[in-house]
This record gives sequence, C-alpha cells and structure tokens, in this order.
Amino acid sequence: QVQLVESGGGLVQPGGSLRLSCAASGSIFNINVMGWYRQAPGNERELVAAIASGASPHYADSVKGRSTISRDNAKNTVYLQMTSLKPEDTAVYYCHAVITYQNTVRAYWGKGTLVTVSS
Repeated sequence: QVQLVESGGGLVQPGGSLRLSCAASGSIFNINVMGWYRQAPGNERELVAAIASGASPHYADSVKGRSTISRDNAKNTVYLQMTSLKPEDTAVYYCHAVITYQNTVRAYWGKGTLVTVSS
C-alpha cells in the first residue's frame, strides 16, 4: 500500500505565493509520475501540473508561467510552488502519483489540501 500526504495549503492573499508538498510512503519501487490536481466546488477535477521521471514538467495553461513543480526523489516528495495567486486558484489541491511495485503499476490519490486565495 501507498500513502500520499499533502501539506502547505492555507489562506493566501491575491498576488501571494504558496508551496505545496506531497510525500509518498509505503510499497514503492518507482514513482513514474507525480503531480497535482485541483477541484473547486461544482467543477471537475483538473490537472494543474505533473512531472515524470526523466521528462520535462507539464503545466495547465491556467497556471503556466507562475507555477513550478519539482521532485525530491530521495524523499519521494513533489512540490508545487505557485506565485501571483488569483481568487480563481481557490480549490482543494490533490496529490496524484503513478507508482510501480512488484511489476504492478497503480495510481494513488492524496486526501487533498485546501488553498484559499482571498483578501
């Protein structure tokens, strides 16, 4: 089993910055992909950013240019640094990981961390 634990959410003013963290633990041979999704009330869950092993990071158009995703492979942790935050960035942010263990590939979700952008 694998557990994804998010942290770093909270209240931030428009124009401010925030860094989210997600640490994976458990039965892991390789983390193929780690990323962040978000979901606001009444909306579909959407991909924000993702990074795969040996590949360039991907960003949604809505956050491109003001977000940076990075990985610390030694800690099995992914980070999302967001700047110039807007009220429309308000959502529950979910960590997502695709993990290989014993020749089986599975997808996992964290429980989410709330980001509120408001003055």
